[in-house]
Amino acid sequence: MRLVRVGPAGSETAGALVDGDTFVDLSDVVGDYNEAFFGSGSIGTLAGIVAERVASGATEPLAGRRFGAPIARPHQILCIGLNYSDHAAETGQAVPTEPILFTKSPNTLIGPDDDVLIPRGAEKTDWEVELGIVIGSHSSYLADEAAAEAAIAGYVLVNDVSERAWQMERNGQWSKGKSAPTFNPAGPYLVTPDDIGNALELDMWLDIDGIRRQTGSTSRMIFSPAFIVHYLSQFLALEPGDLINTGTPPGVGMGHSPQIFLHGGETMTLGISRLGTQTQHVIGNPAAVS
Repeated sequence: MRLVRVGPAGSETAGALVDGDTFVDLSDVVGDYNEAFFGSGSIGTLAGIVAERVASGATEPLAGRRFGAPIARPHQILCIGLNYSDHAAETGQAVPTEPILFTKSPNTLIGPDDDVLIPRGAEKTDWEVELGIVIGSHSSYLADEAAAEAAIAGYVLVNDVSERAWQMERNGQWSKGKSAPTFNPAGPYLVTPDDIGNALELDMWLDIDGIRRQTGSTSRMIFSPAFIVHYLSQFLALEPGDLINTGTPPGVGMGHSPQIFLHGGETMTLGISRLGTQTQHVIGNPAAVS
């Protein structure tokens, strides 16, 4: 099942994608894909409702409608750094022995094809295609990875946009370079675990202006999604609807020689198999450092 939120920003309609051209409106059933919905445990009932509505012809054309992020604003966005050994190598950092945790502000979340804005004073804005995990139930001190698997509502494609100068050179936690508005495009849909198959067999890619910059696979993850969810639950409570970005493969701008960064005018296109694609236009800030 592929869950979507379509419509203008702030007024999205929750539904399920039927195919590339149509969706089923589920807003009368779920309200929105938020903490209350995921916490209710009712996600398991949606497949039957979708099937009934498709059979009765209650589908609607997408007809160029905007995709919003497939989840409403989460309680928290948690991120795992250096979770691909080849990405750690390209940045000159050691492969971590435990997951590196940082956060992004929840207000970074935007739709998959919304514009990404370069923040004022930015110097080294970068891209990162990533697999996102959406939490489906309150999770604290999970017993094992099996319990962690059961706590996952689904997976989503994300772009962990980063301002490297602020992240690496401003004497603070990574969150400083990760939390500018528009820095977390997500979607176009949330895919439930039964439809994703093996989350460690997904191809990943990202292009800048039609030039391939990142190519990878979730099979190269150091820490699996289930390991990450179980691990994080030992330190903090994960809430329904929370988003976890699980790291990026090699090919980020800071890993190139010479380094390549975004300054405005570029187009980012990215995808993960079974999770769809995104396209973002990068808008420069007149006050940004070029």
